[in-house]
Amino acid sequence: MAINRKEEFTDTDQELSMLAKAMSHPARIAILRVLAIRRTCICGEIVDVLPLAQATVSQHLKELLTAGLIKGAIDGKKSCYCINWDTLQAFNTTFNTLFGDLETAGGNQNCC
Repeated sequence: MAINRKEEFTDTDQELSMLAKAMSHPARIAILRVLAIRRTCICGEIVDVLPLAQATVSQHLKELLTAGLIKGAIDGKKSCYCINWDTLQAFNTTFNTLFGDLETAGGNQNCC
C-alpha cells in the first residue's frame, strides 16, 4: 500500500500543486476564459458556450470551486459563478516565483 507523503512538502508547493491540478483540464481553462470575458457572475450560460453536457460542466465547476479559483452562489435552482481574482492573482505570483527560482537555480544550462 502506498503512503501519502504530501505533508513532507512545503505548504507553498502543496498549494501550487492543488491549483495547477484544478486548472489541468482544458474545459476548466475555457470556463475561466468565459468568466473573465463576461466580467460578471454567470449562471446557466457556461453550458451554452462549451461543448459539454451540464453534468460535466458541473463537475469542472466543482473542481474550480474547491480550489478557490472561482466563487459561486446558489439562487434557487440557479448557480452563479465568477472568478476569485484574489486566488488567481496569488496563484500567478506563486507560479512566477517558482519559475524564477527554477531559472536562478538552473541557469541556462544545456542538457540532453
